[in-house]
Amino acid sequence: MSRASRSAVLSVLALAVALAVPAAGPAPARAVVHHAGDEAAVLGEDHARAHARLRQAAKGTQGYPQSKRTAGLAALEKSQREVNARFEAARFGRFAQFFPSPDFGVHVALLPTGKVLLFSFERVEADPTKETGPTNTVGRTNAGRAWLWDPAGGTGGRAFKNVPPPVVLMPDGTYSPRPAPFFCAGHSYLPNGMVGVFGGNVGGKGGSGAKLSFVFDPWTEKWFRNRDMAVGRWYPSVVTGADGRQIIVSGQSEHGTGTPTPVVERFPALGHRVPWRPYDIPAGVPAERLRAQAPFRNDYPHLFSLRDAMIYGLGRDADQQWLFDPVRDVRSDLPRRPADFRGYGSAVPLPAGFRGPDSVLVLGGDPHDPHTYRLSGGRWTTEEPRAFGRTQDGTLILPDGTLLTVNGALDTRDYGHGPFNPQADLKYRQIEVRDAQGHWSLGPAQRLPRGYHSNALVLPDGRMMVTGDELQQIANDPDIKDGMDGSIELYEPAYLHRGARPALDRVPAGDLRYDAAFQVSSSTAKDVKRAVLLAPSTVTHSVNTSQRHLDLRLTGVQGDRIGLRTPPGAADAPPGHYMLFLLDAKGVPSTAKWIKLGAR
Repeated sequence: MSRASRSAVLSVLALAVALAVPAAGPAPARAVVHHAGDEAAVLGEDHARAHARLRQAAKGTQGYPQSKRTAGLAALEKSQREVNARFEAARFGRFAQFFPSPDFGVHVALLPTGKVLLFSFERVEADPTKETGPTNTVGRTNAGRAWLWDPAGGTGGRAFKNVPPPVVLMPDGTYSPRPAPFFCAGHSYLPNGMVGVFGGNVGGKGGSGAKLSFVFDPWTEKWFRNRDMAVGRWYPSVVTGADGRQIIVSGQSEHGTGTPTPVVERFPALGHRVPWRPYDIPAGVPAERLRAQAPFRNDYPHLFSLRDAMIYGLGRDADQQWLFDPVRDVRSDLPRRPADFRGYGSAVPLPAGFRGPDSVLVLGGDPHDPHTYRLSGGRWTTEEPRAFGRTQDGTLILPDGTLLTVNGALDTRDYGHGPFNPQADLKYRQIEVRDAQGHWSLGPAQRLPRGYHSNALVLPDGRMMVTGDELQQIANDPDIKDGMDGSIELYEPAYLHRGARPALDRVPAGDLRYDAAFQVSSSTAKDVKRAVLLAPSTVTHSVNTSQRHLDLRLTGVQGDRIGLRTPPGAADAPPGHYMLFLLDAKGVPSTAKWIKLGAR
């Protein structure tokens, strides 16, 4: 044996002895990576990565022992059971399942395959009283991760598939390849069902903007990289317009936190075709810089493309409410919002029947203000309040047109008992539902408190998926060493407890033109009273730019055939994939099937 070989073997043995401690346990599947000197050179990258995970697992359990996590989760389960015993499922729905996930779910997107994309970051800390993510980390450990969850595969580990982002070199001076740190990016859908993801974190400077641009292809289940944006963006917002192109605004620049960029970009740039078919994969495609600017003082503004084909940019500051014309490339002012500064709170384009939305409801973001604020016809009105104010909440449009708020906190990382404390006031765990008359009512409680980085979306079967908030997930992890860092909870809305569901047996394949007749088949056609389209959600930080709900005109029923008509135009419903639900007289929805609006 050569001297070099013998030295390598001795190094491996020494590391094995050093790591053979009971506290370390089995390596978590996706824990953070810490490289020690020449360990990777001696052992190889994967072996060194496994050792780093062992060390990190041991460190996390010392600072916040498993017994505390287990006891916390048990206490939450008990209080949830006691509170929810008084809520009748047929009136308030119920939380039905809670199970581990391999990802924190800082970002989620429902794909037209029915699967859910979750992505976030590799954790750098397992103690929930400390910062979990690599916000200020420079180098290899500032990395992203992504997973797919297939609801058809159930709730076990086999229902998840790892879909890691491309390995990149970041301009941080370390020359450290790592899976792209695209957490705290912005995203929306392209007409072919792909998810465009823009920005991320270079690390350092309190978090600094990356120029990264990717698409995730749901059909091949792979990531593709495009040309970098003109500026770095950390915490940007993205919305899809009536032409199928994406508008990208705001975000902290490459110069670090406190330097939001006013630059507006469009993807793909004019002169490059909008991805339309499943095989139209953007790779190496540029964005373009627009003339109009969006100088938001704070990041993650709400963006909506409404039925007038304008882009509404609703900033967190009351005086930064703007209207963007993506065709003329100009910005104009909207009236000042009645309420003052709003933190991370939700906003929803309100259903407007057979046409696209023409008004937006802004709610949340201020724990001291329970009111909701509606922008319609160029003016603001104060609407009925919720039971209490909350930030970090998510509000979803359900298939029956009602709104449902879930998640929330007192403030960023403050659940009612101080920052970074894993306890929370019970009220923040309760859902709240807005009926067709605009009245709100509190409902059952979810298992975990979920505030900062919490998310939710509606699945094609009408259930709601709730995830996110890495601090709460780690604080209540049933096994911090098993690599399942996150968790998902499923809520069944009240309509799933009101009898048998209508059937939706078949929908047309291929593209459907606007303002066009089409037919679907249903073995319960005589019971169908309503047909609606619900856009899929891609959401982060309480910002959900893709939500949309439209009724479809019923033109007749013959046997098992139901005649319907598509929305009037692309401004009503931007081109892309939608869930089609049939509803009966009690508002019970079918399981959705996907249709694609718009034809080239």
